[in-house]
Amino acid sequence: MAADRLLFHEMGLDDRLLKAVADLGWSQPTLIQEKAIPLALDGKDLLARARTGSGKTAAYAIPVIQRILTAKQSVGEQDVRALVLVPTKELGQQVQKMIRQLTAFCSRDVRVADVSGKADLSAQRPILMEKPDVVVGTPSRVLAHLVAQNLVLHSSLEMLVVDEADLLFSFGFEADLKNSLCHFPKIYQSFLMSATLGEDVQALKELLLHNPVILKLQGSQLPDSSQLQQYSVRCEEEDKFLLIYTLLKLGLVRGKTLLFVGAVERCYRLKLFLEQFAIPACVLNSELPVQSRCHIITQFNRGFYDYIIATDEQGLLDPAAAPHGSKEQQQQQQKKKKKKKKGAESSKDKEYGVSRGVDFHNVSNVINFDFPPTVESYIHRVGRTARADHPGTALSFISQSELGLLSEVEEALSRDDSDCVLQPFQFKMEEIEGFRYRSRDAMRSVTKQAVREARLKEIKQELLNSEKLKTYFEDNPRDLQLLRHDKDLHPAVVKPHLRNIPDYLVPETLKSVMHPMSRRRRKKEKAKPEGGGGGGGGGGGVVKTNFKKNVRGKNPLKSFRYTGGKNRKGKAGKS
Repeated sequence: MAADRLLFHEMGLDDRLLKAVADLGWSQPTLIQEKAIPLALDGKDLLARARTGSGKTAAYAIPVIQRILTAKQSVGEQDVRALVLVPTKELGQQVQKMIRQLTAFCSRDVRVADVSGKADLSAQRPILMEKPDVVVGTPSRVLAHLVAQNLVLHSSLEMLVVDEADLLFSFGFEADLKNSLCHFPKIYQSFLMSATLGEDVQALKELLLHNPVILKLQGSQLPDSSQLQQYSVRCEEEDKFLLIYTLLKLGLVRGKTLLFVGAVERCYRLKLFLEQFAIPACVLNSELPVQSRCHIITQFNRGFYDYIIATDEQGLLDPAAAPHGSKEQQQQQQKKKKKKKKGAESSKDKEYGVSRGVDFHNVSNVINFDFPPTVESYIHRVGRTARADHPGTALSFISQSELGLLSEVEEALSRDDSDCVLQPFQFKMEEIEGFRYRSRDAMRSVTKQAVREARLKEIKQELLNSEKLKTYFEDNPRDLQLLRHDKDLHPAVVKPHLRNIPDYLVPETLKSVMHPMSRRRRKKEKAKPEGGGGGGGGGGGVVKTNFKKNVRGKNPLKSFRYTGGKNRKGKAGKS
């Protein structure tokens, strides 16, 4: 089959484009790229459905760049020839980055500008006045520039791309998109790229496309069980925290992991809980500035962080949409829903999306700490892992009140592919019962006040990072790597004894799979002869080696200062 596939060099692409593709390490096109690129180069309008991670961005970016390069061979005038509409700012930056990578060897001939950010229109006006070949932006942002006449397309636009088309309606962009059409020429080539083909996408098809070629490349919206392992485990609120603590602390979940929760407040509650056990994690939600969000995603992709706790667009559009917690907690959320609505709308960024549009690299696991409220949301969350040809795992925590949602998801998946279903997670909760008192101890410190303070501290910190340091980081990009987002927030009281796990608490059945713990034990055993002669009594070599690591070789007893009782001269010390 591989020999019959159409390769990039057989598509009639410019040599500079082929060189950029080779530099990206793409030996052959994905299925969507193989089918869509030749059709797009022939001038066809396209409606393409392909699942997340299938290479949709390059499938439209390559023909857009090729057409611009071809046009510039005969027409020397600089103008905006392509417009890419995206639902989120994060996706806007991602599309711009992809186009810049593909134009690495023809950057003078093809320029791209992303206007999806929050900068003032007047600040972006000079960029658009230079007439970049490709403009990327959200529908609302593009419309604002069209109305202000910063962007003029009625005589120059040749290609329109709507990426993640099914998400535009859920973000309320329908009116903006329709109002933009009067600023477009009568004839242009259009691409609609989507993971699903619902009624909203059909409406866009009638609005934007002319005799389109429709590509439905995968029957299933998620990979089959040979690539994606999907599990569910039934547990109520307290057990959720107990289970996530033991899975992460014992190293039973390995690799980069996305943990999805149903509301912003839940992000910080879970983060503070994990901090009690020295498990660092980033929070990613719509309250954070877009620059910070994009930086968090970039550093996660580069391996700086292992865990991100994120909300998805469903929880952002309606913070109380996804039920979670006990029945009492759900009732309280419903009571507060009206009070919080106005404040939530003003503080949250509606053009934010994590479960859709954002390209997380090499995600090994997706954990639904709070089960998603819809089938689409489940597919979009789980679609963050098992991308391209990489394997992945999805684990969903299911409470009694969410069993109906689980049935809907299982029915939808089995309809697509009988091999794409959730299996029961074979884990005996009684084996980790010994950890429950520690979990409860940690939860007592994660009060509402602690969550509120953590939330405020994080937002203030990220605003500082995003605004005041933005100019500095533009001039000193290497220093940006030193900025981390998984630091402890510390409003909750952190209890040192919770950081380590005594060996007697670990069930015998789990010791064999605790690879990270075993590695640490081996290191300690190797360190015993070295630390044996170094002063101090009954703790043995392991204890002394650990102390040396913590206080850089100093005597640990001298690193503490006693402020009560009597001092050396027999006088009472200050209290």
